[in-house]
Amino acid sequence: PAVAGPSEFRVRTSRKIERLDITKQVEEAAREVGGGAGALLVSTPHTTAAGTVGEAWDPDVTGDIERALEAWVPNVRFDHGEGNSPAHFLSEAIGVSRLVPCADGKLSLGRWQGIFLIELDGPRERTVRVTRLG
Repeated sequence: PAVAGPSEFRVRTSRKIERLDITKQVEEAAREVGGGAGALLVSTPHTTAAGTVGEAWDPDVTGDIERALEAWVPNVRFDHGEGNSPAHFLSEAIGVSRLVPCADGKLSLGRWQGIFLIELDGPRERTVRVTRLG
């Protein structure tokens, strides 16, 4: 399949755990990489962040998810010296990339869906890459 080189953008986070709607930035990147029908690989090259597709309509969902992520890792003994092992665990459990269908350079999301960067060890500046596949 045809692959267009990635488009990148940066996102500044402001809290330790934060769910940020990046749908508009991904839409702009989708226009940059062009194309017809296929999929976009939306990824973040970080070991303490993640990417998801989820509910984007009700803002209460973001707070609910952030609180759930904070509680997801119980009092576990980690050996990693930096103290951010829970963020590494959550990044691996959630995943750092998502495939998003697209057609004619537009995202094919469900009515209530959006694309989110999940910060797990903020605040930081994060990179998001969008690559067209197919």
